[in-house]
Amino acid sequence: MAKTTMRALVKAHAEAGLVLSEVPVPVIGRDDVLIRVLRTGICGTDLHIESWDDWARDHVRPPLVVGHEFVGEIVDLGEDVKELVSGDLVSGEGHLVCGRCRNCMAGRRVLCAHTRGVGVDCDGAFAEYVALPASNVWRHDPGIDLDVAAIFDPFGNAVHTALSFPVLGEDVLITGAGPIGIMASLVCQHAGARNVVITDVSPYRLDLARRLGATLAIEPGADSLAGAMAKLSMREGFDIGLEMSGASSALQQMIPVMAHGGRIALLGLAKEEFGVDWSHVVTNMLTIRGIYGREMFETWYWMSVLVGAGLDLAPVITHRFAATDFARAFDVVRSGECGKVVLSWGEPS
Repeated sequence: MAKTTMRALVKAHAEAGLVLSEVPVPVIGRDDVLIRVLRTGICGTDLHIESWDDWARDHVRPPLVVGHEFVGEIVDLGEDVKELVSGDLVSGEGHLVCGRCRNCMAGRRVLCAHTRGVGVDCDGAFAEYVALPASNVWRHDPGIDLDVAAIFDPFGNAVHTALSFPVLGEDVLITGAGPIGIMASLVCQHAGARNVVITDVSPYRLDLARRLGATLAIEPGADSLAGAMAKLSMREGFDIGLEMSGASSALQQMIPVMAHGGRIALLGLAKEEFGVDWSHVVTNMLTIRGIYGREMFETWYWMSVLVGAGLDLAPVITHRFAATDFARAFDVVRSGECGKVVLSWGEPS
């Protein structure tokens, strides 16, 4: 391709803020593809980097093109890339694995000991073009909505978490009604859960969860959870717990309302260490499983199947902005008065 520079959102210096800059178009290797970005989703990770908090200072080395949630079309391919072709509509798995550790060699790439993150450890997708290894590319089904395709990365977190344990006929408690929590609620509903109760401190997000079919959407607290169980005629507690908030109180309040033998999947990242009543976990034979990212690429397959089978993610996307209006978009995400926020970088060719 003739173009050698592009617009990109860059963490230029070790300080708060991002800048829209002109930077070189990525150069691809023989196993890579070059993708023209069409839409990107803003993630909590992007907020950490933009605000330059403690986590960002420990993990990010400027200058860096940020962003990892995207959809785009392939415009160039390395000489060894097979099956993919120019014009394919694709998203990318944002975890780059080493390929050589024990887990990678055994096909368990989600457990790679040396994972690098797109938009964190290497240049990302908040740009007109992004380069990725062909092995990290997911080709979308024809006709998918671009905005929906742009949020497959966080949708994958929701699917991975929600389907960690069978939910058919079960009572599910989700703590955290952010976009991923609400998407997990949609997955549980689609997969046949009997009741889906979701908690959050944001009235906006609780209202969005209700509108998208949650059985109950309530503010957290032991009394409110006990009241929810009584309202739903639940006698033995929640079968499945999905902790999506990262709030220490969420897991502490979840554990006592789980049924004997209940199963908990943890996606939320806590900011500090906190105590857990492990004797209750032991005596009630609870299972607690940590979840990180997406299984490569089984989760991606499930995502495509769910969307193809009618699971509608579009209502989770509440705000859309041009990429040049990124500052306002980040303000909206930071406010919490939103679902997913999508930036537009261009239209399909």
